Amino acid sequence: MKEIGWPAIDSKHLVVYSKQMLDLENEMFSKGMPQEALMEKVGIQISKWLLKRKSLLKEGVVVLVGPGHNGGDGAVIAKELFLKGCLIKLWCPFPLKKTLTINYVNYLTSLGVEKLVKPPNPEGKHLWIDAVFGNNQKSKVDEELIELFNNKFDKKSGKIVSIDVPTGLCPNSGKPFSKNAVKAHFNLVVGLNKIGLLQDTALPYVGELHHIDIGISRNQLNKLESKILKITYKDLKTINLPLLPTNHGKYKRGRTLIIAGSEKYPGAAHLAIKGAISSGAGLVSAILPDLVAKSIWQVQPEVVLKGKLNCDPNGNSILLDALKNIDPSSYDSIVIGPGIGLNCDDWEKSTEYLLDLKCLLILDADALNRISKSNLGNKFFLKRKFETWITPHNKEFMRLFPEIDCTNQVELAIKAAKEFDISILLKGANSVIANKEKAWQLSGTDPETARAGLGDLLSGFIGGCSAIELSYLGDYIKTESLAKQVFLHSFAASKCKKGSNPFMIGDELSKLIRKTKARLMS
Repeated sequence: MKEIGWPAIDSKHLVVYSKQMLDLENEMFSKGMPQEALMEKVGIQISKWLLKRKSLLKEGVVVLVGPGHNGGDGAVIAKELFLKGCLIKLWCPFPLKKTLTINYVNYLTSLGVEKLVKPPNPEGKHLWIDAVFGNNQKSKVDEELIELFNNKFDKKSGKIVSIDVPTGLCPNSGKPFSKNAVKAHFNLVVGLNKIGLLQDTALPYVGELHHIDIGISRNQLNKLESKILKITYKDLKTINLPLLPTNHGKYKRGRTLIIAGSEKYPGAAHLAIKGAISSGAGLVSAILPDLVAKSIWQVQPEVVLKGKLNCDPNGNSILLDALKNIDPSSYDSIVIGPGIGLNCDDWEKSTEYLLDLKCLLILDADALNRISKSNLGNKFFLKRKFETWITPHNKEFMRLFPEIDCTNQVELAIKAAKEFDISILLKGANSVIANKEKAWQLSGTDPETARAGLGDLLSGFIGGCSAIELSYLGDYIKTESLAKQVFLHSFAASKCKKGSNPFMIGDELSKLIRKTKARLMS
């Protein structure tokens, strides 16, 4: 596994597929760890987590024990909670198969723990622990069992905690095996993050994700082929940004050019420029439609106008004349796309100039839609010889890469990035950032970031931040930097207490950048 700078490579951040986790456990067993010891460790760690949350336990606990080792984990949890004085009941919806699980359940009943003959009442206030299948799920699950769980969830009668993976949910795709999966309030992820739990499709089922450490060694982690890292807001404390020399003037502190807006969508240009300014870039230039250019000095007077975008009769911007006059050596990054509208004929005529832009090119929104409708299509990226970043949402991605079909969003992003040698931000509730070798998956983000205009703000912010870094480091910038920029944008939106419109979030971004750099200098 290649070194990744941020965040740390550890069990809290690494993301794996179901089989990778099973292989890791089997390696532990082959090295001498008894299966019973690992089961005890998992059960004890989870029971400690629960005992710190007394409010979940006060009405009693029903542990739904599955036939395999996930059920055994549940039985250990039941044992530990019972010995601490909690009211515990068991229910086994399927015949038990694994010897360890059978033995634990028998031991519990010998202690006096009630083993239910009939399904528990979903209207009761008990905490239900879903220890039915976990990470070993591979196929459709009894729909009556799932309906029983979700009846409890929907009636809001007590909480549901799923161990590792909610019953009925594929740990790799994050999609239900059939029509539905168990809806959990809390999901206790054992060992390493399962990729399916982080997908947008899993959000209705997983609830709050909490990591349960089982002591996987650094040596074992280094052997994993996984190149996917989960990032959450807790990772702000370890993020680093480039600190430029104090004697660098504005031309050495990042130069970005924003080409955005149209008569049809003038606001997109203002938002993209706001994002670039929020980054702290030394020089923000813009090429804008006349409607925006005439008024930009009143709201963003620091922006340097480098030209105007003519518009077609439908109000879409025409790029050709503006691109002819661009000197790429004057910029570290160029952002094209927010609000420019669709004009495929203009894009065809402009392609030669776009391919030759010798700087980081960031393509967003209508630029991507123009590419998907162009003669070259996604082969545009293969013909471009310089660094290119794209920022599609799911529908834009599918229009760009209709031939790519994968299990989950991470696979989609990595495959497209590898095939077309680009860096991709695949936007969603849990956005994915990827290049051809690795990916970063956001988790636990604020839903307020899914609003009109925030994508325009983000593209400008990416342009400004990348320009700053390129002005200091030279011609090459890592995709890790894109991951940091997306993370900061999402974090700022979550902390914007005065409102969540793009301009307020832009102000919050400026504060966040300054605070982060102040921390790094202290």
